[in-house]
Amino acid sequence: KFNSSMERAMDSNEHEKERGITITSKYTRLYYKDYSLHVVDTPGHADFGGEVERILSMVDGVVLLVDATEGPMSQTKFVLGKALAAQKKAIVVLNKIDRDGHRAEEVESEIMELFFALSNNEDLVDYPLLYASARQGYVCKLLGDVPGKEGVVPLLDTILDHIPPPNSDVVLQE
Repeated sequence: KFNSSMERAMDSNEHEKERGITITSKYTRLYYKDYSLHVVDTPGHADFGGEVERILSMVDGVVLLVDATEGPMSQTKFVLGKALAAQKKAIVVLNKIDRDGHRAEEVESEIMELFFALSNNEDLVDYPLLYASARQGYVCKLLGDVPGKEGVVPLLDTILDHIPPPNSDVVLQE
């Protein structure tokens, strides 16, 4: 259950908390249902291109978090381009829908145009879209949904449904 006083696993240093950005990559593991989900947060800026490519070589899919007010920024295009080039399936989450003046519908169109500009692979441009308020701790499948008690369950379920399992013969021991 979401608790705003809980310590952050990601964006944990003071500068990251203050600005709401990722400066250094972070890793955490979540246990959900019968799955162990390994989550890596990367900086989005092109200056960290090597870091982004290194992380993409280790993951099976991406969650692209986009501000519902600002829309896709240059770093969004950079990271999405790298992810699609690496053949990674994406889930798009429009964040900050709790803010007055968000432009979620317009941002949806901008994201769709970005996907089609970066890839012509039908499997990769067919992505689920979710809406969120990270600050308030909820994710919804539809923009008009009133956030309920589900918290981030819609995101976790979408990850299980959309991101392929690891493609490896190696079984890691816990």
